[in-house]
Amino acid sequence: MPLAEAMVTQRAVRRVGPDPVDDAIVLRCLELALEAPTSSNGQTWEFVVVKDDAVKAALAAQYRRVFRLYEAVSKFVKADEQTGRILKSVRWQVEHFEQIPVVVVCCLRGASPVPFVPKPAIVASSHYGSIYPSVQNLLLAARAVGLGAALITMPLWSTTVARRILKLPFGVEPCCIVTLGWPKGRYGPKPRKPVGTVVHLDYYANQPWSEPTPA
Repeated sequence: MPLAEAMVTQRAVRRVGPDPVDDAIVLRCLELALEAPTSSNGQTWEFVVVKDDAVKAALAAQYRRVFRLYEAVSKFVKADEQTGRILKSVRWQVEHFEQIPVVVVCCLRGASPVPFVPKPAIVASSHYGSIYPSVQNLLLAARAVGLGAALITMPLWSTTVARRILKLPFGVEPCCIVTLGWPKGRYGPKPRKPVGTVVHLDYYANQPWSEPTPA
């Protein structure tokens, strides 16, 4: 499909069926993910494609442990209707995680910024800037072939446990997960702020495009 259509209709699709996804489709989506730019062209990504039930169950246990805390905190936050729908969708994914056909763990090879040590923000930005462009490529590729996909991080909140589950060497860092499956719901437009309300010209708060322009 045209790239603009994929971008406009792309959204997190968490509800997917258990039907298998052909390996050739997954690999093609990952080939497109590898076309993304990386820092200094280091190409330091690694992708662990998880299809084994036992491995998915172990990640699901981590997901549920963190989600319980997330859900408990969310009860104290006044949520609108859209936030409520998202929470319900995440809860569905948590409860059915083992049935998701393909779980892609997106990783980076090399040293990550040391936690608890003061450092310029640009250090972390540069480091993770080598994985997230490829993740977006993967999400768009999934959209283009009709797969439901969602970017999540909760199952990886304990990188120590995640490394053990996935048998990752110390030099490979799990960064995020993309779930893949044939969608039960549908893609389509989603609410977004008008571009003029978030774009500034030359300096912050100068927003000459904040007024809607005629079609």
